[in-house]
Amino acid sequence: MAEIHVEVVAADRSIWSGEAAMVIARTMSGDIGIMPSHEPVLGVLQSGPVTVRTSEGGTVVVAVHGGFLSFADNKLSILAEIAELAEEIDVQRAERALERSKSEDDAAAERRAEVRLAAAAGAH
Repeated sequence: MAEIHVEVVAADRSIWSGEAAMVIARTMSGDIGIMPSHEPVLGVLQSGPVTVRTSEGGTVVVAVHGGFLSFADNKLSILAEIAELAEEIDVQRAERALERSKSEDDAAAERRAEVRLAAAAGAH
């Protein structure tokens, strides 16, 4: 089975690395699916969940806020400003942040909280 090597890195740490059959991410141009032998691509990421379908049949979901992705030679690099694995997300804290951002009319904070909650939901 063909694979792509994936590296997900945030500004402060490495988030996930491994082999995948497919990765789905949201770019400024829309959603993109990357599979082995995809044409080289460079894209600016929108805040949203990134879904990695691992070679072993599992799924890794990462909440990504900003950054870019680069794919060439079956290697995908996702370099995010902020990123966290779905399983690391404190759902109750994200829900509180969402409510707070709505009451403060903070659209950026509201979007970050929504992405975190979407990623956490996608992992279950």
